[in-house]
Amino acid sequence: MNYKQFSFYLVSFIMISSVLTSSLAQSKLNIGADLMSRYVWRGTDYGQSPSIQPTINFTTGELEFGIWGAYQLGRDASELPADELDLYLGYILNLGSTSLGFIATDYYFPNSGGRFGNFDNDGKGAHVVELGAIFTLPASIPIYFSGYINVYNDPDYSSYYEVGYSTSIHEVNFDLFIGAASGGENKYYGTKNFNIINTGITASKSIKVTEDFSLPIFVSYIINPNQNQGHFIFGISI
Repeated sequence: MNYKQFSFYLVSFIMISSVLTSSLAQSKLNIGADLMSRYVWRGTDYGQSPSIQPTINFTTGELEFGIWGAYQLGRDASELPADELDLYLGYILNLGSTSLGFIATDYYFPNSGGRFGNFDNDGKGAHVVELGAIFTLPASIPIYFSGYINVYNDPDYSSYYEVGYSTSIHEVNFDLFIGAASGGENKYYGTKNFNIINTGITASKSIKVTEDFSLPIFVSYIINPNQNQGHFIFGISI
């Protein structure tokens, strides 16, 4: 085990331990999964196949630690890193009627050829670390602003920015969004220059199955102007 591997496991252990040992009385553990007709992330279709996306997260107070994955169902994933395994740590700072959230995410793509223990920071390592922030306005002005930047294993320090607006009509929630990427020589987001890569709308609602169980469903219409591609996807959450 080299120094980078040891540091990663040590930091992960400290992160998990700090979450599990602080404010346990206010803690909450969630386990679930989404079944998606396609995995489209920030305007790009990964895997060109249905995707199962398991998640587990532990929340205590304003702090959240989680593990999220995406695994394609029946496809040749040789071209894109279609399988994904992420660790994240988030914190929400409540500012009266507004909020400011911070998140650190470690992205790992199991089928990209990189071993989990490869923590090289030369653009060829198996992990990319991203830092992000999201500012949410009051409920009377349901708009959010978010920004994310790769800070490890991306020579271009690629960044992504998004603005979104939420509303509801007849018990259906609608989320409109538009996102842009900074670009870079390695085309992390599929572009070398600043471009809009992700714009669209998501509609969601819960279908009542029994008195005690409802099934959340959602559809998204997404356009990537940079790739000149459109996507219409469906998902259910359990």
